[in-house]
Amino acid sequence: MRFERGYKSKNVEYRGRAGKKGLALGGGGLGIIGVIIALLLSGGGGGGIDFDDITAGAGSSDQTTSELPPENAFLEFVFDDVQFFWDDLFAASDADYPEARFVIFAQAVNTDGCGQASSAVGPFYCPADSQVYLDQEFLDELQRRFGAPGDFAQAYVIAHEVGHHVQNVTGISADVRARQQGANQADVNDLSVRLELQADCLAGVWANDAEARGLLERGDLEEGLGAAAAVGDDRINPGAGPESWTHGSADQRVEWFSVGFDTGNPQECDSV
Repeated sequence: MRFERGYKSKNVEYRGRAGKKGLALGGGGLGIIGVIIALLLSGGGGGGIDFDDITAGAGSSDQTTSELPPENAFLEFVFDDVQFFWDDLFAASDADYPEARFVIFAQAVNTDGCGQASSAVGPFYCPADSQVYLDQEFLDELQRRFGAPGDFAQAYVIAHEVGHHVQNVTGISADVRARQQGANQADVNDLSVRLELQADCLAGVWANDAEARGLLERGDLEEGLGAAAAVGDDRINPGAGPESWTHGSADQRVEWFSVGFDTGNPQECDSV
């Protein structure tokens, strides 16, 4: 994927292993459901957990540490590019797009709204503070363990998480949560899957626009599809039945990312 070398974002912050505050790039302070990737992911890809569970008993700390993750111009560029896309789309409908922020951390993080999380959680979006969290080591894991190499695989992960932010600010997440209240576990899981598939579709909508702007290179689409498949519930937990899925199968995730990419229309992302 083409990107601006040395890019810096005002919406990206680097935090050390135990610190609540780290090094903010480009000035500015810190800054909605979803969780997307557990183990792998608390949300972005499969076998997820609910961040309502993480906040219980999670402490906070103002400790700082020098163990900061390395700066990553690609991740910063992609995060801003995805948000610029949604900002333009909202503006076309005379709506405001409240920007999310991106925290890149090392090993563990004390979030500003969802308690403490370790790198085992994987990439996730915290609705309470409108921030995406990512341990860069997960991206290596995405390639080594889940067989999804390439820079556009990483871009897919970020675009999916921002998709959860879009769901939050448009009220979709709140509506799904309301429908989950009082439902049986099978229906709760089904709604969770539908929400995750919509976030995949929204990521595909952005990818469609990125291709139109000449940002995608040969093989990028295949990398994105490979990442979507790699984080399917049936790939991460092959012994679990569909009734226990919370993010969707590899085929479902590829299908809905493709819907977004092929149409470029968020209105087609109607999985919820």
